Amino acid sequence: MTVADLDPASLRRAFGAFPSGVVAVAAAVDGKLVGLAANSFTSVSLDPPLVSFSIANASKTWPDLRRADRLGVTILASHHGVVCRQLAGPAEHRFDGVPATVTGTGAVTLDDGLARFDCSISREFEAGDHTIVLLRLHAVDHPVERAHGSSPLVFHRSGFGRLSPAA
Repeated sequence: MTVADLDPASLRRAFGAFPSGVVAVAAAVDGKLVGLAANSFTSVSLDPPLVSFSIANASKTWPDLRRADRLGVTILASHHGVVCRQLAGPAEHRFDGVPATVTGTGAVTLDDGLARFDCSISREFEAGDHTIVLLRLHAVDHPVERAHGSSPLVFHRSGFGRLSPAA
């Protein structure tokens, strides 16, 4: 290993060796659906119920999204590859043709996600070129019939895949 291995391109390749799940983070802000895809989602605590994700400080979406009282987080399924790319595309078309539900509190979740959470921002922590966002859970929807037989969308080496059962 060398210091040269710490350049952004090398780090991106090395970080890409670790597969991660993908979530949609969304809310209704000023009457419009605002959202993004994140592959840095993780559970944090059961008591109190907390999850987190990281967002690039350069994000143009996060300043609007963080103004929402509630955020919806949807764990994306293996068939959501196109939706995930759409959530990373032009803001005005991110929800075109995507079945979504807006709660009474303004959280937006995708209707066919593996699990859906209604959250509020608990804290934000600056971490280099990203911000770690800690979310407090207020409600969860995880229907067994939707999750049974479905696998999560997996991001690995800059592409999407799915989990295979272990032998």
